[in-house]
Formats: sequence, structure tokens, C-alpha cells
Amino acid sequence: MLLGKTIVVTGISSGIGARVGELAAALGADVIGVDVNLPAALLGAFVKGDISSAASIADLAGALPSRFDALCNVAGVSGVSGAVDTLAINFYGLRALSEALAPRLREGGAVVNVASIAGYGWRANLDRAKAFVDAPGFPDIAALLERFAVPDGEGYPLSKELLLLWTMQAAHQPLFRARGVRVNAVSPGPVTTPILEEFRQVFGNPRVDEDIARVGRAGAPADVAPAALFLCSDGARWINGANLPVDGGLEASINASVLGF
Repeated sequence: MLLGKTIVVTGISSGIGARVGELAAALGADVIGVDVNLPAALLGAFVKGDISSAASIADLAGALPSRFDALCNVAGVSGVSGAVDTLAINFYGLRALSEALAPRLREGGAVVNVASIAGYGWRANLDRAKAFVDAPGFPDIAALLERFAVPDGEGYPLSKELLLLWTMQAAHQPLFRARGVRVNAVSPGPVTTPILEEFRQVFGNPRVDEDIARVGRAGAPADVAPAALFLCSDGARWINGANLPVDGGLEASINASVLGF
């Protein structure tokens, strides 16, 4: 279902992004990788760039092609660098890149965001999430964090809460909807990527180990990539504004605990 498609994959040099790129190429797609680091092996075209600021996104967008079929937003940080940096990359930069590239996506194309089970609390924190998402462009992130008294260590889950809320909003924004571009997300649980140890620093070993124990094992990049690429394919042409948990059943287990069924 990807034969002949061109897919842009951010964060292609490691972890989930690397596996998404490898599988997309194996399924017949032309891959354009984006990362701050060079990949170990080139799968197709590669553009070095980051999404941490408006200026860097403008440079990156200028280096990408005028037409492609899907954007896989995989690049992100764990939260150890602080909440301001984490929100700038994991949400505001991702959103800005997606909006900048939206006119280049072919009609019927797709944006796929890699969110996380860590964004589970967006409903409970809806007013806060709406305020962060409603802030256009690259806002004064530090001021928003201070306004809502967000501790520095909560940058990662907050970034994923915002990403899930924006995914649903973007699916119905004219920028995407008017041209039939679908916007969806996948939400992994703990995955054995190079930054898993950083997640242990952010969330603590007990939390990470408990999440893994709920489903029997940690995930692997190869567990997540097929779901992300399915959402890029024509087989997902009637899926829009959705979040697909790719977590071995972790969200279902948490729902049962939280909701008491």
C-alpha cells in the first residue's frame, strides 16, 4: 500500500523513526529522512535539521520537496532537558513543521504523530491543554509553564497531552481537511529505544517497570512502525483524528484501573 509513495520521516536516525524508515522503504516507499544526527545507513534522501525553533523549521522546510504523500512525526525528546525544550520540540516544533508542510502533501495524504501513553491525562487536564494548544506558533513556553505551575519534570507527559489534543483538532482544520489530508496519532507504551533509560530518569524505575509488567514486555520499534505506516497508507483513508494505542494493551489496563471495570 506504500508502493510509489514518498514519505518524510523525522527522527529517522534511531529508535522508532529508524524502523519506520526501514519498513517504509521495504514496502516500496521513497523515504526522506530528517534528523539532527546522521543515520547509520541512508535509506534514501536525508536532510539534516531540527524542529526546536521557528528559524530551524523554516530552513528545514526549505530543504524538503514540493510534493510528498505522508509526514511521520517521530522526532522527540524524553524530557530530561527540561520542560521548555521538551515542549518546543515535542509539540510546538512538530506542529509548526506539519503546518508548514501541509500545502505540499498530496490530496488524500497523511500526517502521523508519534504520541505516547504518557499523554493519557489530557482529558483530566483539558483546560490546561487547551491553553497550551491555543497559543499560536512558538509562544513564550516558560510563561505558560509558570502560569499553570507545571513542574520541570512534567514536560514530556504534557507535550504528549498537547499532541493528542492537537491531532484531533488538526484533522478538522481547513489547512488539512480541505485537501483531504488525514491527521492521526499512534501512542506507544515503553519501547526499547535509546532513550528508554532517559524515560526512567523522568518517570522513575517503578513507573516504567509497572507499565512493562502490565503487558508482559516492553515494546520494540518494530511493533510501532507497522501501525504508523498503516495510517500513512490508502488502507487508512477513512481514519482521521484518531489515536491508535500501540502499547500491548497498556491503555486498556490503565482504563480498567482508573474507571474501575
